Amino acid sequence: MRNRILCIEDDPAVAKGLKYGISDEGFEFLHAADGEAGLKLIETREPDLVVLDIRLPDIDGFELCRRVRSAGNSVPILMLTARDAEIDKVLGLELGADDYLVKPYSFRELLSRIRALLRRAYGDLSSTGSGPVVKFGSVRLQREQMKAFREDQDIYLTPIEFRLLRYLVDHPDRPFTRAELLRHLKGTDAYYGDERAIDVHVRHLRTKLEDDPARPRWIQTVRGFGYKFAPEDSKIVKKA
Repeated sequence: MRNRILCIEDDPAVAKGLKYGISDEGFEFLHAADGEAGLKLIETREPDLVVLDIRLPDIDGFELCRRVRSAGNSVPILMLTARDAEIDKVLGLELGADDYLVKPYSFRELLSRIRALLRRAYGDLSSTGSGPVVKFGSVRLQREQMKAFREDQDIYLTPIEFRLLRYLVDHPDRPFTRAELLRHLKGTDAYYGDERAIDVHVRHLRTKLEDDPARPRWIQTVRGFGYKFAPEDSKIVKKA
């Protein structure tokens, strides 16, 4: 089954080039020329990945990303921006984007990012680990389905959030620097984040998993170093 890629891009020439390039690589290509049309396609066609331009004629990419995540949809989102400002990159990650690419870019680089995000979202995340189900407190992770539950309520995690949480959980009580966590997210692919992105992802995880995100129980800050996962009674419950 071919992966379905939705490109939300208002420039007809850019959209045409993306269509030819992405289709030639064997993907199913969907296109929306504005944000509202993009939101409708996300709901009705359920793409496997969204390539999202920030500058759109109706709602901008930041607002669209916020709406998608607020609806509980964890589809991987790759943002395209002509701005190289650090604040725009951080804002995109804050709102739930998985990666960003600054224009001008080469199609080869875009394709590399798309393939990397698809692997993280639907490939390697479900194939490794010490057990299909991990429980700590009221939180339950289902590795094979890449789902998380809190008190039996489904909560959405982006592929990068899931990957980061899984790595911390698999190494209980071990502190990691931001650089070490970033290297894990990169893996053999190219995750083009920076160390500040780790803080953003950790903050999102705490908001979703912790009873009091300001005083985290599970994902703890190691002052002057980084972060660690602190399991309940120094033991994680794992079920085969």
